[in-house]
Amino acid sequence: MNIAAPFDSNFHLLNKVLDLRAEKQRVISSNVANAETPGYQKETYSFEDNLRNAINGGSSLNLKTTKTNHIALYPTSIDTVEGELTREPDTTGIGDENSVSVDAEMIDMSKNQLMYETAAKLLKKKLTVLKFAISEGK
Repeated sequence: MNIAAPFDSNFHLLNKVLDLRAEKQRVISSNVANAETPGYQKETYSFEDNLRNAINGGSSLNLKTTKTNHIALYPTSIDTVEGELTREPDTTGIGDENSVSVDAEMIDMSKNQLMYETAAKLLKKKLTVLKFAISEGK
């Protein structure tokens, strides 16, 4: 009997979330570092929809891959979830064509940091419960 079986999926999910949030933080930091670089295009890293689809088993479109060569419309497991990096060109038409707003990036950084810390605390709670179970409640 595997005592950790009820925890495995949660550990795995939280680990993946921490990895994805760390990558998002790196992208945001890069934007802030290049806020004064002429012509720099802001990058955004999004993974939330892909992760949600992997957790829920797919999207509302129930497409089926009948052959191994078929490409899935959405990630089929948490392991395959990756973020999407996109660039946003400057649309203001003024200045040096840099699309980074430091204020917006700092807000995004704070939100991402809060979500990272939340996932880390949840993982710590799961480990505490497992430790309690292993020590037979002592």
